[in-house]
Amino acid sequence: MSHIGSTFSINDTTLRDGEQTPGVAFTTAEKAAIAAALEAAGIDEIEAGTPAMGEAEQEAIAGVVAAAPNTRVAAWCRMGEKDVAAALASNVRFANLSVAVSDRQIAAKYKGGRAEVLQRIARVMPLALDAGLTVSVGMEDSSRADPDFMHQVIDAVAVAGGWRVRFADTLGVLDPFTTEAIFRRLRARTDLAIEFHGHDDLGLATANTLAALRGGANHASVCVLGLGERAGNAALEQVAAAIPRLGFGLVRTRMARLPELAELVALAAARPIPPGKPIVGDAVFTHESGIHVSGLLRDAATYEALDPALFGRERRILLGKHSGTAALKAALASLNIAPDSVSLPDLLTRLRSHAERVKRPVGPDELMQLMTIGAE
Repeated sequence: MSHIGSTFSINDTTLRDGEQTPGVAFTTAEKAAIAAALEAAGIDEIEAGTPAMGEAEQEAIAGVVAAAPNTRVAAWCRMGEKDVAAALASNVRFANLSVAVSDRQIAAKYKGGRAEVLQRIARVMPLALDAGLTVSVGMEDSSRADPDFMHQVIDAVAVAGGWRVRFADTLGVLDPFTTEAIFRRLRARTDLAIEFHGHDDLGLATANTLAALRGGANHASVCVLGLGERAGNAALEQVAAAIPRLGFGLVRTRMARLPELAELVALAAARPIPPGKPIVGDAVFTHESGIHVSGLLRDAATYEALDPALFGRERRILLGKHSGTAALKAALASLNIAPDSVSLPDLLTRLRSHAERVKRPVGPDELMQLMTIGAE
């Protein structure tokens, strides 16, 4: 049974997996500021970092806890005693304990094979729970694991007292159809909360995340702007916007806060937001094409499925090579110039020629100059 129609949890790992993007490094102050912005945006969970990195990271995680007091803040840990101790030193109440579940990862990490994975769960989880932590278990490389063994892991987590398992498509090898089928089987097997963590190596992380939710997951692990290792993770803003728009269910995310959140993370990461980035890119509610603009000026829904106001943004109509008469009339009206006072066909020809030459939108001052040229 799927959870379509439910309220889904948006769990952000920008401060952990997002910071693992090559070249990205957040200061303690930046982590706290991002955490506060995530809380303001209504994000359900913040994965704040990896406390085993040392005291500086532990202090930064503690700062996240303080900056987002009304949000579930979790530390990412390996399934080991030292990592649990480090999490406790970070002042968190939630821990995501990670363990490899694919045979390839197990062989590289654990001398005891599959048996050691189950032994670690049985040994470490009670230690964390007794210390007062609420424990979720991340199953690393789930998408390449033997399904029968992964089911054993899930059963072991349930017996040990975990509240959630994370299915990690660590290398981004899944497609949406396979993902939905996997999660239908998982949901039929367990009552635990299930989280999906998808990487974007094939450009499918957002699609796979939505497919997992359709199949029965109820938690989505995401990063602002899709930051993360290699090609990154599913983008928070895309997943959060798509869930209600596509009729999957509800999220607690405050959509109007997403652009500000994205700008804050982009600045801290020193990664400019691409103009065409869905939801938060500068160009996504910007129009130039004559056919589109003509329709938009009559009915915005002709060429916008998402209302920019939902995200605290405004529609923009720019003049350029592909502009038509409708856009030109609107631009002239905004300058308090009567369209019938101008030879529109001639001005449109000059506009298009100029736009092709400068290879960018044409501004109001340039439009006035083009009119002056025509009047000479």
